[in-house]
Amino acid sequence: MAEDWHGGVLIGFDLETTGTEPERSRIVTAALVEVRAGTVRGRRGWLADPGIPIPEEASAIHGISTGRAVTEGRPAPEVAEEIAAALVGHWQRGAVVVAYNAAFDLTLLTAELHRHGLPSLADRLDGARTGPVVDPLTIDRAVDRYRRGKRTLEAVCGVYGVTLDAAHDAGADALAAVQVARAIAARHPEVAGLTPADLHARQGGWHARWARDFQAYLRRQGTPDAVIDTAWPLRALIPA
Repeated sequence: MAEDWHGGVLIGFDLETTGTEPERSRIVTAALVEVRAGTVRGRRGWLADPGIPIPEEASAIHGISTGRAVTEGRPAPEVAEEIAAALVGHWQRGAVVVAYNAAFDLTLLTAELHRHGLPSLADRLDGARTGPVVDPLTIDRAVDRYRRGKRTLEAVCGVYGVTLDAAHDAGADALAAVQVARAIAARHPEVAGLTPADLHARQGGWHARWARDFQAYLRRQGTPDAVIDTAWPLRALIPA
């Protein structure tokens, strides 16, 4: 019998960035945290010079100023290349990548790769689907659909009893995403029992349903042109 996805190797992934639009924003910091059977086995982090000024609003969230990024950060193409190579290496070894709001992080990384003329994730995977990915945000929306309140990582950590001491630190957020994913699995056997491939596929459907519902809500609230992308784990503007 195959090992449950939540008991195997999980790679927490998080980016802190210059903004909220993944196609235009740039990587500032990034982290990968390897968790095996609930125990942290390895960490890797990056600080990039994004090549553009970091808006004050973004710096206020993650604590990285333009000056620090320029002085201490590495060139953005090198950082994007190393992150992509590391992710693909983990997938090729059979690990599951866990990212909270995965469509944002993976789309932004893919945009960075394209911006710098580097191979996409799909190219590195010989055209195979990007994944498997576990997105605790997407799963939480599906299994507790009508719960009121925010769905930020901080808020959802509170729901599932996960401690997040340094929100918006890429390493802390990456680890918290893994811990929330494992907590969801513990609470919801219907999620825990899926294979990584099946869970990946289910999340695509769950996200699409949420996107259609949220788009309809926004249009009812007076934003008739609102469009919420149904694609997951990469936005439709960039091939998966």
